[in-house]
Amino acid sequence: MAIDEKNPYVPFASEILDVIRHTKKEYTFRMRYHGEVKPGQFFEVSVPKYGEAPISVSGIGEDYIDLTLRKVGRVTDEVFEKYKGQSLLLRGPYGNGFDMRVFKNREVLVVAGGTGVSPVRGVVSQLAEEPDAADKHVIVGFKSPDDMLFRDDLRMWNDRLDLWLTVDGAPEGYEGKIGLVTKYIPDVQIRDVRNAVAVVVGPPPMMRFSIMGLLEKGFQESNIWVSQERKMCCGLGKCGHCRIGGKYVCLDGPVFNYTVSKDMLD
Repeated sequence: MAIDEKNPYVPFASEILDVIRHTKKEYTFRMRYHGEVKPGQFFEVSVPKYGEAPISVSGIGEDYIDLTLRKVGRVTDEVFEKYKGQSLLLRGPYGNGFDMRVFKNREVLVVAGGTGVSPVRGVVSQLAEEPDAADKHVIVGFKSPDDMLFRDDLRMWNDRLDLWLTVDGAPEGYEGKIGLVTKYIPDVQIRDVRNAVAVVVGPPPMMRFSIMGLLEKGFQESNIWVSQERKMCCGLGKCGHCRIGGKYVCLDGPVFNYTVSKDMLD
């Protein structure tokens, strides 16, 4: 399955292999898919009469992709009415994903917040399989313990990586880290910060202050990668909704090097 070369707007039907619930509003739909796809790319999920929505790939398998959705609007509300054994209409994959070769044999620091963990889940899972996984650092933040996504992955990452899991707030007695992800950036021990690579994905304010923290720590601008996902619509650069300056987020991104994204003033 791939983008129709004659008409890229034509979707294809994909079977829902499994539905994994994370929170009251966030589920992962495991969709049957055969084809090349990279972490950081996205698919358009469409429901006739309701519209479509761009959803980042949150997992990649031999015959499936994971799409993690939050129930927040007409399209996702309708998607949540479909379950295992039924089908959804997809088109894609679209955009530029993360080039995993960039992270090979290098120290890496991933900073992700909330639903921003979805686009980097595939990246972190691959990093966890590397022989030098101890040099892979991950700071993940959620609003509260109840809002945590991918709990099984978090346990696996904690065993294999240098994981910093934090929440913005928690009930009395919570024993984990509390505070914004930016609080812990100075504490991560990087041996060679000028050659280390960083990835930042999350809400715009979180990304802005995280990048400030990375630069203060000594990271090079050219070694920082981000995912811009705001205002994506058609996935083909035709509607213009995601155009920022001379860049189309859906075509030139959503993954950008910071040297490019820093000038994309929205």
